[in-house]
Amino acid sequence: MALTPDDVVTKQFQHVRFKEGFDPEEVDDFLDEIVVEWRKTIAENEELKAKLAAYESGEASAPSSAPAPAAEASAPAPAAEASGDGTAPAATSAGIIELAQRLHDEHVSEGIAQRDKLVAEAQATASRIIAEAEANQREQKERLEKERQLLEGRISELRQFERDYRAQLRSYIEGQLRDLDSSGTNSGSAPVSTVGL
Repeated sequence: MALTPDDVVTKQFQHVRFKEGFDPEEVDDFLDEIVVEWRKTIAENEELKAKLAAYESGEASAPSSAPAPAAEASAPAPAAEASGDGTAPAATSAGIIELAQRLHDEHVSEGIAQRDKLVAEAQATASRIIAEAEANQREQKERLEKERQLLEGRISELRQFERDYRAQLRSYIEGQLRDLDSSGTNSGSAPVSTVGL
């Protein structure tokens, strides 16, 4: 394939799915084609320069000098054209390198922006989760504190009830014992015959 500078400038690469950038194999193949064409151009340029130098120095033989001028007359134009193509591919390669650098910078900046966005979202989510957990913890702590106070109040009530109950029970038992003692002393002084006969 005869590669022209316009081919290099207008070459479109396929975008790769699931990752950013171009297909590396396609880019490598295209660069290999460029290298082959440039090497051909350089070889042709050196060959034409050698022929031109030989012609100008007069080393061309007399019998072949008649057809040689016609052939060599057309040689300077391709030589000039080749030297012109030599600078155009250099400029084109500089353009390709600049384009590749620009694409690289764009992808890097997009990656950095995406990273910053993901980090910000993760930090916001983490802050929200922490705030919800702290609020839940406060609610649970307040609920447990109320339950503790209620239970402590109930325990105090039960202890007071126990003290009151014991005091009442003791006074009742002591009253019963006093009654028993007093009835025992009264019954001991009465005659046996009057006791229920």
